[in-house]
Amino acid sequence: MLIDTHAHLNFSAYKEDFEEVIKRTLENDVWAINVGTQYNTSKKAVEIAEKHEKGVYAAIGLHPIHLDTGLVKMKLDQEEIAFNSREEDFDYEKYKKLTQSEKVVAIGEIGLDYYYKPKTRRRLELFKEKQREVLLKQLNLAKELNLPVIFHCRMAHQDLIEILSENSEIRPQKAVAHGFVGTTEQLQDYLKMGFYIGFNGIIFKTIEGINFEENIKNTPLDKILIETDCPYLTPPQVEGRNEPVYIKYVAEKIAKIDNLSFEEIAKITTENAKNLFKNRAPRRDEGEKESKSLFDF
Repeated sequence: MLIDTHAHLNFSAYKEDFEEVIKRTLENDVWAINVGTQYNTSKKAVEIAEKHEKGVYAAIGLHPIHLDTGLVKMKLDQEEIAFNSREEDFDYEKYKKLTQSEKVVAIGEIGLDYYYKPKTRRRLELFKEKQREVLLKQLNLAKELNLPVIFHCRMAHQDLIEILSENSEIRPQKAVAHGFVGTTEQLQDYLKMGFYIGFNGIIFKTIEGINFEENIKNTPLDKILIETDCPYLTPPQVEGRNEPVYIKYVAEKIAKIDNLSFEEIAKITTENAKNLFKNRAPRRDEGEKESKSLFDF
């Protein structure tokens, strides 16, 4: 089996046929975690997961691109702003309530995104500070609930690494750097923190200054996760909207780079997903209850 550790079947790209896509996913022995990017899509991810006994899970969080800083205008071509409303701040209790569902396996995707940013120095400082504040709030939630974290980071790795280093008391012990696009040095920084590294269809692209093959080779096998980030980043072997079933192409590419069989990578990445997402310790309000198994394998 394969586990797509980062999908968005909760997005409007699938509003007409997400059940058909999920049926196709499960029939092909692929499981998926649908990741929220703000409250609406987080809630939708939970609702979808709860319709399925196993194989479909959810992560909840406020993506930095959906944080309304009031400092920059964004053209959200892919994110479809009409469907994904922007939020002025992170409503801690509102998001926390979503985690009452035992199908929630992580807080995410959360982090930093400097792709769209203000042009003046002062506004840029305020913009970055707002993202930092919201990130820290969500890290506190993850710590309170003993949940792993799915990190999004675009053009901001050094700032994220510094924030995590400066706030070690709330830095998650279990986390993944989703869709990693960074240098080998930044990769090592995340690995030193014990993070998993997520690879998706972007590894088929060419990005100046980024060597995906070296990053894959330099990631220990027990720290590799595979994902689609669907409906985006469709592998070149297929056309149109991406889906969890296409995760096999990412696995095949990594297997080739690491000189392993597809079956070996499938087994390794599935075990890695289990290790990261399957359990959370009891919450403080649950007393002496045993740890909950969120991924029932």
